Amino acid sequence: MTGRLYGVGTGPGDPELMTLKAARLIREAPVVARFCKAGRLGNAGTTVAGLMRADVVVEELAYPVTTELPLHSDAYRSRITAFYEESAARIATHLAAGRDVVVLSEGDPLFYGSYMHLHRRLAGRFPVEVVPGVTGMAACWAAAGVPIAQGDDVLCVLPGTLGEDALAERLAGADAAVIMKVGGNLPKIRRALARAGRLDDALYVERGSQPGQKVMTLAERDADLPAPYFSIILLPGWQDVALAQAEAAE
Repeated sequence: MTGRLYGVGTGPGDPELMTLKAARLIREAPVVARFCKAGRLGNAGTTVAGLMRADVVVEELAYPVTTELPLHSDAYRSRITAFYEESAARIATHLAAGRDVVVLSEGDPLFYGSYMHLHRRLAGRFPVEVVPGVTGMAACWAAAGVPIAQGDDVLCVLPGTLGEDALAERLAGADAAVIMKVGGNLPKIRRALARAGRLDDALYVERGSQPGQKVMTLAERDADLPAPYFSIILLPGWQDVALAQAEAAE
């Protein structure tokens, strides 16, 4: 008998935005694995801290690099690939011994999540189940209180790590857009929005659903302040937001 691998979405940060199934599996798990910076609990680890059983085995999967190397460099790819291989091997040891493993994933496991790298390496060898979670972008547009897409609107989800030209081109053609992975990419994203003529439409949401949540237009945010990792930019597609809010209030 082998163990089962669970990729569990922990949601955007508010523990109450976790699914009942996710909470149950975390409470029952003999082994919980979490991605994090070395020595840090991590956002997902903080979210579920009150749920894990007293005798749980915690596998801390600490990234060897985060922003120290260029994302698309050979050095970064080499180190991060070796890290995922080693992480998968650690998880496989538990599964082969018959122990179920819950891998925590911020937001949803199969949406820009590190869990996917384990899934690709282990899904053909062990039983696997993925438990979806509330995405960070859903928490952000809920916090902003704006309809993100309606009718025939096409929603475009963009990583802020794209080049400025690519961002500007895609933003210019999008009805609605979500820009993730903001962080240190914010100045470039601002320039791309301005080139696409969309800067005045952009909303900035920081730490959606978490303590310290902030919601404002991007234009009014201090351009000199660095953006944290957990920040998202929204371009609502449904332009008649005022009418929609008035209808909702009736």
